[in-house]
Amino acid sequence: MKKRTKIIATVGPASDSLEVIEALILAGVNVFRLNFSHGTHEYHYEVLHRIRQAEKNTGLLTGVLQDISGPKIRVGKIDEPFKLKENDTVEFVAEDILGVQLGENSYRTCINQPTILKQLHIGDYIYLYDGMIRTKVIEASASNVKVVVENSGMLSSKKGVNFPNTRLGIEIITKKDKEDILWGIENDVDFMAISFVQNASDMIQAREIIKQNNGRVQLFAKIEKFDAVENIDAILEASDGIMVARGDLGIEVPFYEVPSLQKMLIRKANEVAKPVITATQMLLSMTEKDRATRAEISDIANAVLDGTDAVMLSEESAVGHNPVLAVKTMFEAIQGAEEIYSFNEFSKFKVIDAADSVNQAAARLCEDVDAWGIIALTTSGTSARKIARYRPRRDIYGVTHDIKVSRFLTICWGIVPAFLVKEDSLEKMLAEVMRQGFDRKALHLDKSYVLTAGDPIGVEGSTNMIRILRANEMEYFHSLIDA
Repeated sequence: MKKRTKIIATVGPASDSLEVIEALILAGVNVFRLNFSHGTHEYHYEVLHRIRQAEKNTGLLTGVLQDISGPKIRVGKIDEPFKLKENDTVEFVAEDILGVQLGENSYRTCINQPTILKQLHIGDYIYLYDGMIRTKVIEASASNVKVVVENSGMLSSKKGVNFPNTRLGIEIITKKDKEDILWGIENDVDFMAISFVQNASDMIQAREIIKQNNGRVQLFAKIEKFDAVENIDAILEASDGIMVARGDLGIEVPFYEVPSLQKMLIRKANEVAKPVITATQMLLSMTEKDRATRAEISDIANAVLDGTDAVMLSEESAVGHNPVLAVKTMFEAIQGAEEIYSFNEFSKFKVIDAADSVNQAAARLCEDVDAWGIIALTTSGTSARKIARYRPRRDIYGVTHDIKVSRFLTICWGIVPAFLVKEDSLEKMLAEVMRQGFDRKALHLDKSYVLTAGDPIGVEGSTNMIRILRANEMEYFHSLIDA
């Protein structure tokens, strides 16, 4: 059984061996995530090498997503964990200090981005330990902010801090991030996810670093701040795709708004034919258990039905006790949802140009003639991606001249980056597609296919041709192999 929605799995201590990576690919992983909030460059290099080796061993093309950590705001080092109770007070100071308990109900500490303090006002909320502890500002100055604790919790060193409804105004690409980006360029990762994006200029800045260093990487904006939601249209325009990072987003906005925001963000990405990832805690219980909850299965299903291109595993595959089982569970949940999926979204999106008309027509023709799939010759991957937004019932077989473009398609809904061919005349390229397709039993003479291509060949954005390939045409092109 196939699936159209892609699976991204985070690699970590539980899944970083060659054996497990191969098993994850065979279980349904399309893209692996390297989380640069953890691990050294040396560690990630070894993992990346194993992923590429597993790709060769399995014969299944796999993408690599480098997740850039960004300016995660954290409390400083704390002498002894703070056992915070309701109505306790915590003072945040601009100096870099060791956090200490001042008295029975009062504490003092710092944060790693002290310039934020001057932006806070009385009544603002600060969430500690990644949202577990809620506090409210009762005193505020440029160098000192005091909060009152509204619920109990234990706060220890380096735990995350969130400032919902506060525009941080800080550089989101840190010195470490720049070093990590350069590592990603040097080691030829396929995708980079930029954390804590606030507006389009953050993505433009990241892209400039890529461009200056001759990188070929697709940039994904992680939508995890309220101001990123407000600026989503401009962010999408400046990005190759987005990630709905529901963990921090669920702290930045009221938790009950996250489902509707997820649907909105997915819809907007679909409209502009850019891939969208839904992430965070999709199968969290499987970090420790062998069976997912019904709520988690419903969560995956709803993301699929919303139109997400990919769903992502984090702790479940990085440190979980059975990463392969988690992937298999996600695979089955996707299949279950796709049984009732709303395929053939022909009238849902605006047609902007002639290429859009061709792509929509190809998807519609595939349904009308009951073709077995769409064979899309694509130089940049854009035409295949634009066909995918119409969600055809059949597979889209990406034919590219560049393995990098093929890997870009591993994250896109419904696209099988099946054929890598040398750029040549259309007839010779189709001959090679037929040869590979018949040899691998990926194409069948008793089926018909819809072909899209551009003339002249190799010009990005020139898709202007549709034709139906039946047995006689396929045999003709296959015969050219020996000509």
